[in-house]
Amino acid sequence: MCEAVHMATNLAIDPELLNRALEVSGARTKKAAVTRALEEFIARREQARILDLFGTVEFDENYDYKAERSRG
Repeated sequence: MCEAVHMATNLAIDPELLNRALEVSGARTKKAAVTRALEEFIARREQARILDLFGTVEFDENYDYKAERSRG
């Protein structure tokens, strides 16, 4: 989790969404449910950025990664 100082924040969150988040997450508190949701949101966005790289990186099909491991 982040090492930043935590601050109180007032948010108007749809109660139905928050209750559903509590149910599906198994979180015990609203704070835990919102924290988990934010972490998962961030992870998905970061994964999507990685997927955008597919097909843009050039690689050598003949590269032998095992040869680089030799201790010779």
